[in-house]
Amino acid sequence: MPYFYETNEFEQVAVNLFYGWGYNFYRMENQLRTDDLLVRSKVSELLAAARTDVVNTGIKYRHEHLPPPTRENPFPNPEAVRTAKAIDEEAAALTAIAAQIRSAPVPENDRMWQRYRDEAHTLLQLGQVDKELVIIAAALRGQTQNGGSAWILEHLSEIRSATDALRAILRKRADLLTI
Repeated sequence: MPYFYETNEFEQVAVNLFYGWGYNFYRMENQLRTDDLLVRSKVSELLAAARTDVVNTGIKYRHEHLPPPTRENPFPNPEAVRTAKAIDEEAAALTAIAAQIRSAPVPENDRMWQRYRDEAHTLLQLGQVDKELVIIAAALRGQTQNGGSAWILEHLSEIRSATDALRAILRKRADLLTI
């Protein structure tokens, strides 16, 4: 590569973009940071699809088990109401965890971070944590998609366990970013 002062004006701008201003498309850290963002986006999509399955199950359940009130039966079945609320809670939990995963922080791309921390090592560790997120999200999506409404109704506690596990992984991920 030619020396900085031996290049023309446009090449100097390119050199500044790649090195002087702190960004280089070809640095491993930038690729790891981008991969992290992409993986978290895909995990959020998997959770959104699972949430859609849960919401559709809730709609179907309400339609079948919570009919409009009549003179003979003015109040809904309390057990059916509890189940419908549990379905709604799981859908809300999936929405919240998907948003947390999508917006989870990554190391900043700045000189201080690079100087005082091993950025590549931290990003590799975050990649390992992201794998755990993918495993749980993909398994949950597979179960909600293949098992359908019957599986969802029978396994609401497993969906809750999955969201709790995802929260624990996010806490572990946040711990990696603290000094």
